Amino acid sequence: MARPRPEPMQVVKQRRDAALRALVDGVPYIRFLNISFDRRGDELTGVLNFDDKLIGNPFLPAIHGGVTAAFLEVTAVITLSWEQLFPRIESGEIDGEAIVTDPNIRFPKTIDFTVDYLRSGLPRDAYARAFISRSGRRYASVRVEAWQDNHAKLFAQASGHFLMPQPPRDQS
Repeated sequence: MARPRPEPMQVVKQRRDAALRALVDGVPYIRFLNISFDRRGDELTGVLNFDDKLIGNPFLPAIHGGVTAAFLEVTAVITLSWEQLFPRIESGEIDGEAIVTDPNIRFPKTIDFTVDYLRSGLPRDAYARAFISRSGRRYASVRVEAWQDNHAKLFAQASGHFLMPQPPRDQS
C-alpha cells in the first residue's frame, strides 16, 4: 500500500502562519502593543515593534517597565498556546479561524509572573523567546528572555507559572 502524498510545503506554511496570525490577532492588547511573532518551524520569537507610545521615561528614553512585562508575558502565553495547539494544527484538526471562534479552545492562565529588569529597554524593536521548562496537563513553567540588538545582552528576563486549560467536560 502506497503512502499518501505529503502536502506541499507552501500549504503547510500557510496553514501554520494563518493559525499563528489568528492566535495573535485574537487578543486586542497584543495588537495595541504591536507585538508580532516570527515563526521558524515550531520556534517562535516575539517582536515588540517600537512605537513612541511604548516609552515610559522620555528623559532616558526607555521602554516602559509595564510594556516590557506585558511583552514577556504575552510571549510566554503565546508560546505555550502554540506548543499546545501545534499538533492539532498540523493534523488539520483545527484551522486558523477555529482558534478564535471555537469556545472549546482555551488558553493558559497566569498563576504568577516574575520579571527581572536587567537594563533599560532602548527606543528600538525588542525580541523575546520563551523556553518551556515544564508543561503538564494542569501546570506549566516558562522562562522568557528579551533582548534588542544582541541576544547575549538581555534587557529583561522572566519566569512564570501557568494554569493549563483543561479539555471541556462532556455535557452528557
